[in-house]
Amino acid sequence: MKSARQEILEKLKNTQHFLPEKPDFDTPVYHSIEEPLDVAFKENLEKVNGSVYLFDNQNELFSELQRLLKKYSAKNICCKEPELQKLLEEYNIKFSTCNHFNENVEAGITGCEFLIAHTGSVMVSSIQAGGRQMFVYPPVHIVIAQKKQVVDYLESAYSGIAEKYKNNLPSLVTIITGPSRTADIEKTLILGAHGPKELHVFLV
Repeated sequence: MKSARQEILEKLKNTQHFLPEKPDFDTPVYHSIEEPLDVAFKENLEKVNGSVYLFDNQNELFSELQRLLKKYSAKNICCKEPELQKLLEEYNIKFSTCNHFNENVEAGITGCEFLIAHTGSVMVSSIQAGGRQMFVYPPVHIVIAQKKQVVDYLESAYSGIAEKYKNNLPSLVTIITGPSRTADIEKTLILGAHGPKELHVFLV
């Protein structure tokens, strides 16, 4: 006669025949991106109400930027990044450094750390933009970036941040995917309730 212990062990042994196969940890988590990364980024950001402009050269970019600012009659424009400030001056686009934000700010112009093709997201940091306010305060957020900043997946962007800053990571690294949005009230989607109403990415 089998002991209770033997019966339990035998039952456990028999159940092993019904175990599922081991997960395939080697298969990629994401589908591969077939089109060029800048094109994939544009398609995915525009799905969430963002706007992306692709240019062949810098002159085309700033010509379109001037047109966009004129369309909004934007005069109170903020820019804190020295490299972008030089370019804005070169193309006679007036701006302020906005040391003190106020309700008259109409647009903010920043760079970015990376652009993520898979999700159409913009990765930004507090070091790169000289603070955090530029990403949430202006109602129109304009990002000027280079095509070499477009990466495939979020993991690549995080690896790039780690390599760039090493032991001096920014106090803020965040991901922006489209304009600010909320549906807190009656499940009605509202853009711009907690941040920029519009996100424009200029890519050259």
